[in-house]
Amino acid sequence: MTDDPLFRDPAAPVAARVRDLLGRMTLNEKVGQVNQRMYGWDAYERTATGHRLTEAFRAEVAAYDGMGALYGLQRADAWSGVTAESGIGAAEGARVSDAVQRHVVERTRLGIPVLLVEEMPHGLQALDGTLLPVNLAVGATWNPELYEEAAALAAAQLRSRGGHVALVSALDLVRDPRWGRAEECFGEDPYLAARFTEALVRGVQGPPGGRIGPDRAAVVLKHFAGQGAAVGGRNSAATELGLRELREIHLEAALAGVRAGAAGVMAAYNEFDGLPCAANRDLLTGILRETWGFTGLVMADGLALDRLVRLAGDPVAAGAMALAAGTDLSLWDGCFPRLAEAVEGGLVDEAALDAAVGRVLALKFRLGLFERPYTRDGPPAAGPERLSERIARESVTLLAHDRVTLPLTGGARIAVLGPNADSVPQQIGDYTAPQRPGTGVSVLDGLRAAAPAGTEIVYARGCGLVGGDRSALPEAVALTAGADVAVVVLGGSSARAAETHFDANGAAVVTGDPGGMTCGEGVDLADLSLPEGQLALLEALAATGTPVVVVLVQGRPHALPDLAGRVGAVLSAWYPGPWGGRAVADVLFGVAEPVGRLPVSVPRSAAQLPVFYNGKDHGYRGYVDQPATARHAFGHGLTYGSVEYGVPRLSRSAVGVAEFAGEGHAVTPPPEHGDGYGTGRDGGPQRDDGPGAGRGPRPVHRPVVCSVEVRNTGERPVRETVQLYVRRVLGGSSWPRVRELRGFDRVALAPGERAEVSFTVDAGVLASVSRSGRRVVEPGEFMIEAGPSSDRAQGVRLTVRASAQEAGPGAVGVSVPP
Repeated sequence: MTDDPLFRDPAAPVAARVRDLLGRMTLNEKVGQVNQRMYGWDAYERTATGHRLTEAFRAEVAAYDGMGALYGLQRADAWSGVTAESGIGAAEGARVSDAVQRHVVERTRLGIPVLLVEEMPHGLQALDGTLLPVNLAVGATWNPELYEEAAALAAAQLRSRGGHVALVSALDLVRDPRWGRAEECFGEDPYLAARFTEALVRGVQGPPGGRIGPDRAAVVLKHFAGQGAAVGGRNSAATELGLRELREIHLEAALAGVRAGAAGVMAAYNEFDGLPCAANRDLLTGILRETWGFTGLVMADGLALDRLVRLAGDPVAAGAMALAAGTDLSLWDGCFPRLAEAVEGGLVDEAALDAAVGRVLALKFRLGLFERPYTRDGPPAAGPERLSERIARESVTLLAHDRVTLPLTGGARIAVLGPNADSVPQQIGDYTAPQRPGTGVSVLDGLRAAAPAGTEIVYARGCGLVGGDRSALPEAVALTAGADVAVVVLGGSSARAAETHFDANGAAVVTGDPGGMTCGEGVDLADLSLPEGQLALLEALAATGTPVVVVLVQGRPHALPDLAGRVGAVLSAWYPGPWGGRAVADVLFGVAEPVGRLPVSVPRSAAQLPVFYNGKDHGYRGYVDQPATARHAFGHGLTYGSVEYGVPRLSRSAVGVAEFAGEGHAVTPPPEHGDGYGTGRDGGPQRDDGPGAGRGPRPVHRPVVCSVEVRNTGERPVRETVQLYVRRVLGGSSWPRVRELRGFDRVALAPGERAEVSFTVDAGVLASVSRSGRRVVEPGEFMIEAGPSSDRAQGVRLTVRASAQEAGPGAVGVSVPP
């Protein structure tokens, strides 16, 4: 027998441990558990012999006799002011984390461990944390399995240094590339983002289940929801989303993450339907918890709750508003620390606070922190360096090619030019810690290392990253004129400098001349063109007559001029990370084939936005002065070889709508209608299916399969990304989109080899959001398309019937479980 309380029993169910611990807590202790109001870098200071805890940290713990969470203990960057000299390196991470944990566990009444929360947007944002390419580069690989493997290693690195919770951008979409945070998105498409979000959750947390292992971390997905649709691409601005657009586009990745078992989501800054997300009960409770069954925690973004004061009138009421809506854990704000006043004043019931505290405690139990609160000194886990370089290599996308200039050959004189040719900081993106000297390989160094014997490489910067100074053009032109080929490396930079000014929440404050930062949080652009000096350099080099290869190192799709016939090739390398220079060089020299595909459409100009591929299908022909189409379409990417697609084929050209009922669940005819159809909220009859429904199994039908033959007609091996799209051309209860990605598969083909790629056309492919807000397969005509990109897919017609024999009288569709 033991006298330990139930919450200390590791064999007891988590729910029982939470109830027992909640029953022992004071109101003040509960409030402490839903707060992380302290910046982690203020919790320690460097001494001559290491690091020590600050008095500010001790006072914060004492104020609530505990601490719910501590953000950014190991964060280092220009905003935090933490440098390589003052911060916590890999060798010290576990020791400092344990010192923080030991103080909280041993100096408080109940000894509840603290959650240590760190940013992990593309690798751990800490000194010696291994960086990955940014999410836009990850999306360009179209390889979720590779990302899952890299995410697992990043999570292990975080845990080995004492962290528990990883904050990762995953839910935002690039609907407007003027937005500076475009680099944090997997792309513009909800299906593609959903697949990578699933991979992220599996990699960071491991298999779904109760416990999160000691080499895994809890993941909080950012940002819920719709932040990528801010008006004008303006960071944290309003959205003009309707509920349909929210459901069809902006909730898909979040739903995929929830299904994969994500421990938490972060409420976005933007408002939806007049309410900021952190105070939007319909979103956080109605959709997230009641409809989707999410049981994890909801974290507010930095200082987001303080913005609610404008609506609520004062911090106490603002905190009550957010708590009642479904926010569980604050971030630096002054509202949640006053929740005791809100409870005592009757503004919010203590049961709502208990629910939030319970979710925080449940995560601590799932992480095993009550049994293993300390990491203990040990070697930090190896980072995903090898996978970082592999992601970079697979993300490089060949946008245009004259089929002559690339791959580069040995024995040539190559001029390397441009402001991004020789800068590792400008290829690693925002949310990065200072890199140790010698970390990373620039494009210039990568080319020098990869060049075959006898190759001469000369270099000149040619122009600045921004501005219109042309003083360096003559040198660049002279080098190009005397070279066999020129590689000009242009684009942008999200490198934060020490002199950058920041908002209180960490967003860069950029007004007027952006200096060296042209992308990243807070760095939104009205004009997507390359800066004046870069365009002048490109024009001057193209005029020499020397073949020119353009490499774009960027965090957003810059609008590109028409370069056809003027340059030999154009490649995009979304911030490819520290070792991106090697990856780019391997592709340029043909050591690696270009396999990247665009996860976002590349516009012709900012004036034509929006240009995403999956807009509503109204048949708009374009402006008078320029086409409506993108310069390069979503899914586009060339190879050095040549690939031919056959016309896709369907195993069946017609199918009854009833075959999609319940996606494998049994079906029960509801009492209102005798044939398996109830009345939806839109007033029409529709199938009422779901888990647990049914008195008997539904009929077994042959699945509809779409097959397409892909053949390598070139002389080089290729890895082709075959893409499946659906177009609803007739029927349905809402206006259709031009086309929607519904699947993809990667196939490796040797020269002359052919392969047949098949996709199952199931409810997930055909369903659309009905007037009721549910996903429904509705009768109608569909084009099932397959091809190498969204603008080069061929289609075959599929009829979805609603006959009395197959679908019941009066039926308009069958619903698909969320």
